[in-house]
Amino acid sequence: MADVLPLVEARLRTALGEPDARAAVTFLGTDRIEVLRFQEGDVVRYATLGMSAQPMADPTAVLADPVKGPRAELVLSVRSGVADTDKVLRPLAVLAASPQVEGVVVAPGASLDVGEPLWPGAPFTSVLVAEPGGLVEDLELDAPLDPVRFLPLLPMTPNEAAWKRVHGAQALQERWLTQGTDLRDPVRKSVALD
Repeated sequence: MADVLPLVEARLRTALGEPDARAAVTFLGTDRIEVLRFQEGDVVRYATLGMSAQPMADPTAVLADPVKGPRAELVLSVRSGVADTDKVLRPLAVLAASPQVEGVVVAPGASLDVGEPLWPGAPFTSVLVAEPGGLVEDLELDAPLDPVRFLPLLPMTPNEAAWKRVHGAQALQERWLTQGTDLRDPVRKSVALD
């Protein structure tokens, strides 16, 4: 079975350019997760590398399939120079390790919470997983492997996360859209939810 990570990194480089920094985090009992940083104008993008090495397993399955199952990496885009967003590396690695650690399947519409600010002073402790395919195209792998999907992460304030639990991801995204919310602003306030 070919290692998928070199293919994933090549896809990220094709879509986002050369990374200007990378960091690696290893949690006890998990594979190493790297976070690559890409600078493009006033936007900095952080992409995980390592989450897709193994397929995500259905938490109700008795035995995890080592071949079949969804594969993904996470991509976070924020405006640079406004906050110390480079401190997001560890929280991103925690989120990318969650399928291995907690047996969760990360999919569009899901909320992921790290329980602390994503970076110092951030008004966000969680993210909404958005639909893939816009920024980085899915990476098709040889059958029977599922493609690697590059899932954008949209930071949520605690109020937005609570509202999303009641009304759903689509309703929150529509609220952001109708109010012209800049989801890349690392210090933005919560969208009006009344």
